[in-house]
Amino acid sequence: MAAGESLTPGSQQNPGRGTLHLLLDFMRMSVQLLKDGRRIQWNLTLFSMKVNIPGAGEAQISCQCLQKVLLEIMFIHFVTQQKVKILEQKMQPSLIYGFLIMLRSNQTLFSALNDEKVVLFLHLLGIDTNGHAHRPNSREYHENIKLVDEGVKEIASLIDNFYENDGKTAFILTSDHGMTDWGSHGAGHHSETLTPLIVWGAGVNYPQKVTSQFFEDNFLKEWKLENLKRLDVNQADIAPLMASLIGVPFPLNSVGILPLEYLNSSALFKAESMFTNAVQILEQFKVKMSQKKETTLSFLFTPFKSLSASEQMNFLKKIRLYIQQQKYDEAVSLCKTLINLALEGLSYYHTYDRLFLGLSIAVGFVGWTAYVILVIIKAHTNLTKTVQTNKKKSTVLFYGFVSAGMIIAFFLLIQTCPWTYYIYCLLPVPVWYAVVKEIPVIQDLATNVLSLHIGQSIGFLLVCILGIEILVFSFFYRSALTVGLLVFAGWPVITQLWIQAKTKALIWTLLCALLAIFPLMPVVGREPNIPLVIAAGLLTLLISFFSLASLCKNENKYRDNEDLKVYFYQMFSVALSTYVVSSTHDSLKIKQGLPVMNQIISWMTLVSSPVLLLLSPTFLFERLFSILLSLMSTYLLLSTGYEALFPLALFGLMFVWINMEQEALQHYGLSLKPKLAVFNFTCAMDITQFRQLHLDDVRRSFFFVFFIVTAFFGTGNIASINSFDPASVYCFLTVFSPFMMGGLLLLKVAIPFVLVSCAFEAVQVTTQLSSKSLFLIVLVISDIMALHFFFLVKDYGSWLDIGTSISHYVLVMSLTIFMMVMNGLAQLLTTQRLGLPRRTKHHST
Repeated sequence: MAAGESLTPGSQQNPGRGTLHLLLDFMRMSVQLLKDGRRIQWNLTLFSMKVNIPGAGEAQISCQCLQKVLLEIMFIHFVTQQKVKILEQKMQPSLIYGFLIMLRSNQTLFSALNDEKVVLFLHLLGIDTNGHAHRPNSREYHENIKLVDEGVKEIASLIDNFYENDGKTAFILTSDHGMTDWGSHGAGHHSETLTPLIVWGAGVNYPQKVTSQFFEDNFLKEWKLENLKRLDVNQADIAPLMASLIGVPFPLNSVGILPLEYLNSSALFKAESMFTNAVQILEQFKVKMSQKKETTLSFLFTPFKSLSASEQMNFLKKIRLYIQQQKYDEAVSLCKTLINLALEGLSYYHTYDRLFLGLSIAVGFVGWTAYVILVIIKAHTNLTKTVQTNKKKSTVLFYGFVSAGMIIAFFLLIQTCPWTYYIYCLLPVPVWYAVVKEIPVIQDLATNVLSLHIGQSIGFLLVCILGIEILVFSFFYRSALTVGLLVFAGWPVITQLWIQAKTKALIWTLLCALLAIFPLMPVVGREPNIPLVIAAGLLTLLISFFSLASLCKNENKYRDNEDLKVYFYQMFSVALSTYVVSSTHDSLKIKQGLPVMNQIISWMTLVSSPVLLLLSPTFLFERLFSILLSLMSTYLLLSTGYEALFPLALFGLMFVWINMEQEALQHYGLSLKPKLAVFNFTCAMDITQFRQLHLDDVRRSFFFVFFIVTAFFGTGNIASINSFDPASVYCFLTVFSPFMMGGLLLLKVAIPFVLVSCAFEAVQVTTQLSSKSLFLIVLVISDIMALHFFFLVKDYGSWLDIGTSISHYVLVMSLTIFMMVMNGLAQLLTTQRLGLPRRTKHHST
C-alpha cells in the first residue's frame, strides 16, 4: 500500500476509549529455511506490549505494566505447552484463538485484556527473512505475502470477535523498512525508506476522495488508488497517532507530529491534541536549553533566538485564545509553527558544542599529523641534521604546556562538562608539545625546502592534495577509482620508465585500464551471473597452466616433485570450486536445495586452502602464485557474478607493480635491481641494508593506500550492509544464520586485501625499505583523510547518509591498524612454510 493511505472507514467512537492493536512490520511472518532448502516452516508469534508511555500517570501505568507482563508470560507458556507449528502453506490462527479462549478462564487477565488503553503488538518477521533469502520478486516471496495477507485478515476478525465487535478497536499496520529488488535494505532508496501505513477502526478517519494528486512514485497507479487521498507521514509521527487513538499523553521524548488527517474526531479534539503535541515538544526544547545553560558560562551562552521565553509565552497564549474563540484551524497552524521552531531549537542545542569540539579534534589531528611527519623526517631521511637541544628552553616549554592543560581542565571543570570533553580538549596539548619541541628540526627542514625549486615543490604538494582528494571521493563515488587507475596507467610515461621497460610498462597500462572497469560496474549482488564465475575459474586454471609451464622451465628449481604436487592440488581445488558453484546454483534454481557433497567440498576447500598455500616454496613468484590459487579457490565459492574476475585483475596488476618498482628503483639510482626470479622471502634482510626514504617512496605508499581502497570499493561498498548479498554463501549454507553468513562475507571482503598486502610486502623487501618507514607515510595519508571525513559525518538524512558517513570515518581511522594487521598476515603467508625439514638453497638479494 502507499505510505500513509487510510483504506477502511473508521467508527465515530471516542478515540480515548478504544483498544489499540498495533500490527508491526507490514505483512511479515516468521520463516525458517530448513537444511534441505525445499521446505518452509512458518511460526506465528503474538506479543502483548505494556502501555508504558512516559507522561502518563505512574500508578495506572505501573498496574497495567504488571498485568501486561503477566499476559506475555502466560502466552509464551501457552505456546510452549501447545507446541503449535504452522507448516508449509497452511496458517492456523487457532493458536491465537486458543490463547484468547484460555484467557476467559482467568478472570484477572481477562479483565486486564478488556480494560481501556490496551496495546497488543503482533510482529510478523517472515517476509523480511523470505525477501533476503529469495528476493522480493520471487514466487516464494509473493506466496508468502498472500499467506500473511490472509492470516492478517483472519487475526483481525478473531480480535473483533473476541471483543464482540464493540467498535472500540483501532488497528495500525506498518513496517519499519522496505527492501530492494536484490533483497537488502539499509540505504536511502525509495523502496527501502517508503513503507506502508494502513490505519482503520475506532477513531480513524474515512478515506478522502480526490480528483488528482501527484507523487514521484507510481504506487497509487499500480494499486489503483489514484482517487483516494494519500497521506504521507514520518515514522516518528506514528507514536503520537497511537497515543491520540488510545487517549494517553504523548511519549515524553517523541519528536513526532500528530497527523490530524488520520483522526475522525471533532475540531476541538484535534486542536487540543495538537496543542498537547506542541507543549510536549516545547518541554523537550526547554529541558535541553536548561541543561546547556547550566553547563555553559553565562558570558559564553548563546540562546536560540527564534524561541525566547517571551516568544514561547506569546505562542501558547495565542493558541489558547484561538481555541477559546473556536478558531481551530488557526490554532492548529500556530501549533505546527511552534513545533517546527521547537524542533529547530532542539537540533540547535543538540549540536551546540559541535564547533568547539570539532576545532579541538581538528587541532589534535593536525598536531598528530605534523608530529608523524617530523618523526619520518628525523628518523628515515637525510633532510635534517642532528640539533643540540636547549634544556632551559625545553623546561620553559614543558611548564608552559602544562599550564595550558591545567587552564583548559579548569575551564571544563567549572562547566561540569562530560569526561569525553576532557579527552577531546586535552589530547592536543601533549601532541603539540611534541611538535613545538622540534622547532630546530622544523627550521632546518624549512631551509632545505626553500632551497628547492619552488615550482617543483608546489607541483609535488598539488599532486599530493589531488591524490588524497581522489581517495576521499572514491568513498562516495566509486568511479573516482577509475580516474585514479587511468592516471596510474600513464605513470610509466610521465616518469620515463617506459623507455627502459617497454613491455612491462605496456602490460601495466593495460592492467590499470582493465581494473578501472570494475568500479564502473554495478554493486555486487544485485544481478547474479554464475557463467562469469565459471569463466573466472576457467581463466584461473588457464593462467595456472601457463605459469606452471614457465616455472618448470627454470633449471634446478625443483629438487623433487613435492612442490609440483602442491600446485596441482591447488589447481584441482580451483577446478572443484568452479564445479561446486555451477552445480549448487543449478540445484537451487530447480528447488533441490544445497547438495550435501557440495557443502562438504566447500568447507573442506575453505579449511585446506591456507594449508596448501603454506606447503609451497617461498620463492617470490612461486609463493605469490600459490597465494593466488589458494585465495581464488575460496573466493570463487563466495562469488555470484563479475566480482569473481576482480582478484585476477588485481593480482595481475600487483604482480606487474612489483616488477615496475624494481625498474623505478634502478631509474632513480637508489639500488641495484635485484633478481626477482631467485628472491626468497625467507632470506632475512639485515637491518643495516635498509635505505633512507626517497621522495618516490611517498608515491609507493600512496599506491599501496590506493590499491587498498580499490580492494574496499572495487566491486561494492563495504561501508554499507546494502552491498552484501546472502546468495554469496549458498555454497556453504542455505539456513539463515546471520553470524555464520557475516563471517563468510567478511572473509570474501578480506581476500582482495590479502592480495594487495602480499604484493606490498614483496615491494617493501625488494626495495630495501623498513615497514615502519612506509607505514608512517601511510599513517600521514590516512590521518589527512580521517580529518576530511570527520567534517563529513552527518547526524541527519537517511540511514545510508548517516551510517555511511560514520562508517567512512571509522574505516579511515582504523585504516593504519588494519593495514598493519594485513602486513603481519602477509609476512606469515610469504615467509612461513609447513612440511618436513629439507635442505634449501637460499639466495640473497
